[in-house]
Amino acid sequence: MSKYNFDGKQPAPSTIRPPSAASGQAARASDKVPYGTFLILLLNVGIFVADHVLHLPMMHSLYLYHNHARWFQFVTNTFCHANWSHLSGNIFFLYIFGKLVEEDEGTGGVLLTYLVTGVGASIASYLLLSSNTVSLGASGAVFGLFSVSVLVKLSRGLNLWKIMETFILGQFVMEQITREMKMQVAVGGKIAASGGVNHIAHLSGALAGVALIWLLSRLPGGDDK
Repeated sequence: MSKYNFDGKQPAPSTIRPPSAASGQAARASDKVPYGTFLILLLNVGIFVADHVLHLPMMHSLYLYHNHARWFQFVTNTFCHANWSHLSGNIFFLYIFGKLVEEDEGTGGVLLTYLVTGVGASIASYLLLSSNTVSLGASGAVFGLFSVSVLVKLSRGLNLWKIMETFILGQFVMEQITREMKMQVAVGGKIAASGGVNHIAHLSGALAGVALIWLLSRLPGGDDK
């Protein structure tokens, strides 16, 4: 191509600007691959395929059986799902909110959030639900990511963009948590998993996310993150 414009005039030197450092950083941030989120998604989908497509008998040992729980099941059940519909909804929200957490807290942050809130939801379900319950699914960790994503945005300081972002995320998260509370009340206040949906895991996962952020903020230098 010619170094001249279409009108035949050479462009003024002031119109040619090198890319700024800020624009380069923004480009690198937008191109960053959320490896932690993709690892979580890969494990969820991989275990689903091994369980429901390949029908490997050993996969059932990863579920959390409340009448005979083993320690590792409190972790492994958070990667298992009962059917495709169960998996589909969870991986959608895992992708959206996992990326949001990973953008602010990094790969280690999203992995820690998933594990802590997922295990927290599993422990609450084990303690509060009947002994004939079998727990599985990532929804407890999903609700943990819901609450952590909002709290992290709030902790980063507020400007117009952050206010809008926090409002959009916050109203969605509050709607989900309120719905779960209403569903729990709808079963007569009893501690139960109604219709195969573990509302206790959802609520406790969200609370575990709040507790995680609070604990991290109490660590030396935690408020500076």
